[in-house]
Formats: sequence, C-alpha cells, structure tokens
Amino acid sequence: MRSYQSVLIVKSDLDEAQVDRVLEKITEFLSKNNGSILKAEKWGKKRLAYRINKSRFGYYLNVYHTCESLKVPALEAAYKLYDLILKFLVIRLTDKQLELAMEHEYEVEAEEKKRSHVR
Repeated sequence: MRSYQSVLIVKSDLDEAQVDRVLEKITEFLSKNNGSILKAEKWGKKRLAYRINKSRFGYYLNVYHTCESLKVPALEAAYKLYDLILKFLVIRLTDKQLELAMEHEYEVEAEEKKRSHVR
C-alpha cells in the first residue's frame, strides 16, 4: 500500500465540529477501502490567493494517509462530490518523504516541550 498526502481547502465558515466531520468522512472512506490516516493536521483559516466559489478564505487541512493506488481516483471523486471541500490536492509520497513528515511532528512537539520548560 502506498502513502499519500492530501491537502484540502474547506469552507472557512465551518466550526471545529464540522471540520472534524470532514476528517471523519475521509477516515470512513479510507477504512472502507483498506486505507488509514497516519496523521492529520489542521492548518487553520487562511486567506486565499484568489477567490474560490466566491470565498476569500479557506480552512486548510493536511492529511497523510495510506491507500491502494487503484482507490485514489475514487478518493478524488469523493472529494469533488463533498460540497464542503473547495479544492484538494493528492500527492503520492516516497518512503523518505513520509519519514520526514513524521519526524517533523516529533521535532515540533520536542520544541514545544523545551519552550514550556524554559518559561
């Protein structure tokens, strides 16, 4: 099974529960198709470079997941049909890229712990 990164822009007017629901739907789809989410990051609300469906802002999600390569087109079709998702990008990751992405998470956590001890 291959590893992928999905970057999603969802509608900015969603509250935290609705954003979590989007992640749940992705998790459900992946689990039905023998995939799983490795890591999900909420990047928050950001201003868009250009309007998408008359929206100036979007809520960014970054999801690392595994999936069979034959199911990726079905995942992209599901993203297109889900009306809360404005734009998306699915990228296949090499083992090295996935390893670096997972290491980055631990580096951030370690840095936060250091900062909390210094104060």
